[in-house]
Amino acid sequence: MSVYMDLNIIAISDKKRLQNIIETAAHLGYSTVAINYVVEPQQKKQQIPKPLSASELCEKLPIVQGKSRPIKVLNRLTVVATEASHFRPSSEYKNFDILAVYPKTEKLFHAACMTYDVDIISIATTEKQPFYCKRSPVNGAIERGVFFEISYTAAIRDSTMKKYTIANAINLVDVCKGKNVILTSGVENPLELRGPYDIANLGLVFGLSEGDAKAAVSTNCRSVILHGETRMTALGIIHMMMKKKKSQPPIEQPEEETPAVKRAKTETL
Repeated sequence: MSVYMDLNIIAISDKKRLQNIIETAAHLGYSTVAINYVVEPQQKKQQIPKPLSASELCEKLPIVQGKSRPIKVLNRLTVVATEASHFRPSSEYKNFDILAVYPKTEKLFHAACMTYDVDIISIATTEKQPFYCKRSPVNGAIERGVFFEISYTAAIRDSTMKKYTIANAINLVDVCKGKNVILTSGVENPLELRGPYDIANLGLVFGLSEGDAKAAVSTNCRSVILHGETRMTALGIIHMMMKKKKSQPPIEQPEEETPAVKRAKTETL
């Protein structure tokens, strides 16, 4: 049996409404959700928030429909980048299970695909994508295990945004051939949330095959989480190695020992 996930529940300030969204997700059969903290560095004084733990969000996590276990709640950071300086990995990034970037220019999209240490690259859904996704950087991202995200909530809210979402999604799917795609909600209201089977069907509209559409709400999401765990482990190892290297005292070179014959001659003199 597939395990379904929604890795994009927007972190709204209304805690009660956020709890309702989590409860609705569990009722619809989602086993895992990620609370998404969106940061736009171009807005002055916007700091990277500290994510709430699952226990801080809900005193008791709801049981997943058809399962005997509670829903799993992760946290995610999405950086909206309009300039290269907006994405600067820092220690604050380590507080999040999943790291995503939403590049607003073709140059940043290329950098995100080829070099950024992220788990997810988001594409535009509320506006026409200002550039076409090219095969070379997309394939580079796929080889690095990075996934592309298509969120559907904008398509529900507005007919014009629906056209943008479908057009941008088809462009991406045509280039990536359906590989490494995840479908998420991006909801801020429990009424906007749709069940995993409905979203898999929506994937067919985006040009995904039946198998790829199902993977986009299940196995691909699991791969995103594993990629995040690997990224965090690698960061931890690098940090420990650098810390250890700094703390090690300089190695003293042993004094060169005088040969026995030369030492005997010196003592005789």
